[in-house]
Amino acid sequence: MNQTIKFLLFVVTLGTLTACDETGDQIVAEEMTIPKGYALSAGTSTVFFNSAVAYDQPAKWVSGVYDTRFTRGDQLYDNVKTINNNGHMGGLGPVYAGYSCGSCHRNAGRTEPTLWTQGGSGTYGFTSALIYVTRKNGAFFPDYGRVIHDNAIYGVQPEGKLRVTWDFQKFQFPDGEAYELAKPNFEIYEWYADSIAPEDLFCTVRIPLRHVGMGQIMAIDRHEIEQLAARSNYPEYGISGKANYIVERGVRQLGLSGNKAQHADLTVELGFSSDMGMTNSRYPEEISEGQLQINQGSMMGLLYDQLDVSTEDMENVDLYMQSLGVPARRNVNDAHVIRGEQMFYQAKCHLCHVTTLHTQPRGSTLLAGTELPWLGGQVIHPYSDFLLHDMGSEIMGVGLNDNYVSGLARGNEWRTTPLWGVGLQQKVNGHTYFLHDGRARNFVEAIMWHGGEGEASKNLFKNMSKTDRDDLIAFLKSL
Repeated sequence: MNQTIKFLLFVVTLGTLTACDETGDQIVAEEMTIPKGYALSAGTSTVFFNSAVAYDQPAKWVSGVYDTRFTRGDQLYDNVKTINNNGHMGGLGPVYAGYSCGSCHRNAGRTEPTLWTQGGSGTYGFTSALIYVTRKNGAFFPDYGRVIHDNAIYGVQPEGKLRVTWDFQKFQFPDGEAYELAKPNFEIYEWYADSIAPEDLFCTVRIPLRHVGMGQIMAIDRHEIEQLAARSNYPEYGISGKANYIVERGVRQLGLSGNKAQHADLTVELGFSSDMGMTNSRYPEEISEGQLQINQGSMMGLLYDQLDVSTEDMENVDLYMQSLGVPARRNVNDAHVIRGEQMFYQAKCHLCHVTTLHTQPRGSTLLAGTELPWLGGQVIHPYSDFLLHDMGSEIMGVGLNDNYVSGLARGNEWRTTPLWGVGLQQKVNGHTYFLHDGRARNFVEAIMWHGGEGEASKNLFKNMSKTDRDDLIAFLKSL
């Protein structure tokens, strides 16, 4: 399908949303009340919610057939998949990491992982995390692939289970306030095939990303990101960001999504395949092809003669994700928040967590060709440059180096995490676990794990007064 919608350029003025056609002639004008004390995060896709569903609301422009498709995509995202091959919610397994998109991304956020609460693979093996494994030479294990699936349908053996233990180390700020960092140690056990010797194994765990601003990220002006990479060099602070480039659908593209900017799209098709074991037109083979779980699945009645999810359904999920609104900032008139924003700049956090970017004029295109021009021409505030930065390898022995290479990203290089919506994570998902594997239990720990190119900002934060540090955290909570 290749549906093209008439292009509208949205211009946000004080209190008014005006739509113009390509000639600049005004064709629509409607009032959009901006509550006092709020700040727009994503232009016309900003929503004004401060609740457990703040990440899970459609943008204002979603209407008509797109509202219907949004609802359909929302259902496919949230509803529990089954093993039935009946063309509706079926096709799960035989091995999987999550039983729906929403199982790991509750309310389009980050489901609380079991790494802290249950020490690894939790009840029925569910961790709300992805377990990546490679040989130490970078090769994949033929019996497992890139991800260990710790869930399986009834009667089928999972590929393995995850156990995590923690090393704790106490520190102090110069003013005497204590803080603690926790380093995870990951272990795979109950391998379905031959156990892999620890000395030949790299294991990294990724907890879910917030699905905030996905449409804006897909519509972002790629040239602006490349320009940032060209001039993102601040030797006085040890900062030099670079873009990641990857090959998807046979085309070399700028990476934007994922922990290491290792994807050019929202990986809907890959998520159905790798995370849920559901075959589709892009990934028609079972994720456990060649493994014993295929035969076990057949014995349990699983069929392999049809695709488990249609391209139309996957595009509706893509539409849902790209049409979600971005929560407006809160408490922007609070004195502590205002002071905290000053501290954010004083600590040079903005050099990587870039405050303002723009989307390309014509918006984004969904996986099957539907265009979303409403996302075009917007001023957005994601607090990210979407570039790779070396985050260090020396804190507690390993820092944030996970030894996992993705495209041009080395193990110690990570995409700058967008911060929009981060202050609502506790309200939406009930926890404040941050960083790629959830090792940081709060904002302070997340900052203090910064090494490498983040070392200067960490030290500037570290040497602030407690009042200034608290105000910087108050600013982060307003995002």
